[in-house]
Amino acid sequence: MVLLDQQSLVRHRGPSRRALLIALTVAAAVLFGGGWLLVGKHTDRPPFAEDVAYEAGFLHASRVLKHDRDGLLAAGLRSGGCERLGRNSENDLKMSYDPGLWVKGCLDGAWGRPPVGQGIFG
Repeated sequence: MVLLDQQSLVRHRGPSRRALLIALTVAAAVLFGGGWLLVGKHTDRPPFAEDVAYEAGFLHASRVLKHDRDGLLAAGLRSGGCERLGRNSENDLKMSYDPGLWVKGCLDGAWGRPPVGQGIFG
């Protein structure tokens, strides 16, 4: 584009360094404060703890099925082994997030069902 009526280029100044520094300081303080509140709210529990508990149970049972040659361990999980492990939730941090969902995931994995919440419509 040619500007015929303009004799020189015009320089547009941005914000001053002081204003830019203040804006960056305020943004950093807000982000730090938000992070502090998020960590204080969740402490040792992740934001999606229920999903973590279910998936940990599912993975546990899937690993048992994978390495169980004679089927005795998988049968033990199906016949109350997952519930017994769920009652002893102090042994595993992921299990302690929600023992009920951990047991549900363990049973789904022990029976060979697909995990809940996975796939296109999950």
